[in-house]
Amino acid sequence: MKQLQWKMDSLIGPLYLVANDHALECVLWKKLSIPMAKSLEDSNILKLAVSEIEAYLKGELKKFTVPLDPKGTEFQKKVWKQLSLIPYGKTCSYKDIAIKLKDKNASRAVGTANGKNPLSLIVPCHRVIASDGTLGGYAGGLDIKSRLLNLEKEIMT
Repeated sequence: MKQLQWKMDSLIGPLYLVANDHALECVLWKKLSIPMAKSLEDSNILKLAVSEIEAYLKGELKKFTVPLDPKGTEFQKKVWKQLSLIPYGKTCSYKDIAIKLKDKNASRAVGTANGKNPLSLIVPCHRVIASDGTLGGYAGGLDIKSRLLNLEKEIMT
């Protein structure tokens, strides 16, 4: 399956999007060694993803529709599915997700899977915080995590 990458200059800095013919595989903060698309016309998936991410960052989109195809273990995919269920403008803890997965002791494993989420923004790992209310980590940096949470809060109020 052919993969193409696109560098998107966004309101939160450069993002690297990787898509195959049928779905978006990654939204990352670093370039991968995958061929770059010459134009967004080369991939309807990349074109849709860019459009939706731009709308999300402007506060105009709350739910993504671009098809997704993340690569990971079965456990990671279960965690990412739970991340996708966190409502826009809300947060939950790693422990909350572990409990939803029926293993209250899996908080660290949930955190590790969260950190390997290949679809930042779209699978909203920025909505996961520590049980004590602190932000925890984020691949894009805590400043960006805070900005995303504030954006969602502002839109909700």
